Amino acid sequence: MIGPGPVEEFDLRKLLQTVFEPQPGEKALVLCDVPHRLIADNPVWAERRRMAEEWRAGFEQIGVPTFPLLEYPATGSHNADLPEEGYLDGRPVGLTDYVRKANLVVAMTEFSATAPLSRLVRPGVGGLRVASMPGVSREMEQTALAADYRVVAARAWRLRDLLNEADAAEVVFGTGDQALFDLRFRQGRADDGLCTPQKDFPIINLPSGEAYQVPYEGDQGEPSKTSGTLPMVRAGTLLRLKVEQNQISGIEGTGPVADSLRAYFDIDPARRNIAEFGLGCNPWARVRGNVLEDEKTGFHWAYGRSDHLGGTVGPATFLKPEYVVHRDEVYSEGTPIGIRRISLWRAGGGRTLIMADNRYLVFS
Repeated sequence: MIGPGPVEEFDLRKLLQTVFEPQPGEKALVLCDVPHRLIADNPVWAERRRMAEEWRAGFEQIGVPTFPLLEYPATGSHNADLPEEGYLDGRPVGLTDYVRKANLVVAMTEFSATAPLSRLVRPGVGGLRVASMPGVSREMEQTALAADYRVVAARAWRLRDLLNEADAAEVVFGTGDQALFDLRFRQGRADDGLCTPQKDFPIINLPSGEAYQVPYEGDQGEPSKTSGTLPMVRAGTLLRLKVEQNQISGIEGTGPVADSLRAYFDIDPARRNIAEFGLGCNPWARVRGNVLEDEKTGFHWAYGRSDHLGGTVGPATFLKPEYVVHRDEVYSEGTPIGIRRISLWRAGGGRTLIMADNRYLVFS
């Protein structure tokens, strides 16, 4: 979903000012994970660590006192808990204790730290506000990071408000498969690109641009109505995930790819939880095979951990810390499977068709 106009020239200092609105006395911290003997490096990851140094310098250039770059051993899993120890100029420090010393935090990581960092945020001036950037790449400076975030925020707010009016969402995929997402008992949120002192829940993914909600997980005394079929492509193979009561109950497909995915979900039932209903809306984002930007182009859902988004499934729900996961599946123009239509249903009746053929119908 390419933007409605030309992308602005990337201006790091302007972006940091817009995202955080730094206040007098606040301090900034940039952190990144690093490879080790169990997890090999790659060129994009190495470039991201160079970007981390540039972003740290960017805070200094706008007059924000800045800690040295904080590094920690990569966890190897998205949204797993952070290790106890990190390194500041090669010196070991308590990782979360040091994060708490800062007010403005940017996490430029290979493996997402959004969930564990969400437990540390504190709203308001002098609190702790976080921009999490798992998998960010240099190319995004020319697309989603250079967006007009006034446009992005307005779209995210519009979709959030529509989610909060709805009790359910019906999705028809390009394959013809259908799924119903139960949106009762939860609140929609906007990842609008703003992490200012006024934000109630001051953690965002950057680049930003989505509205999202955790589907009802059955914790209010009645079964969840989330059900249907969720198609996905793995290694060129079309698979269909059957969903009942917000849980992945089975996988249609044969061969080693299907068998591998079954084993992945069988190893820990918490992975079967439908953890997110997401509506990406950054019109400057593009699909590049990187979920951080891909999810901002259109519809996505996720499985696994949900507590960091307002749900009930957290690390304690999983059998082992290494099994913790929150993974998004994206459906947009440019992905193997797109969207025919998405409708939001209100409790008293009535339907709003918000998307058809990968295009939103609710923006002027």
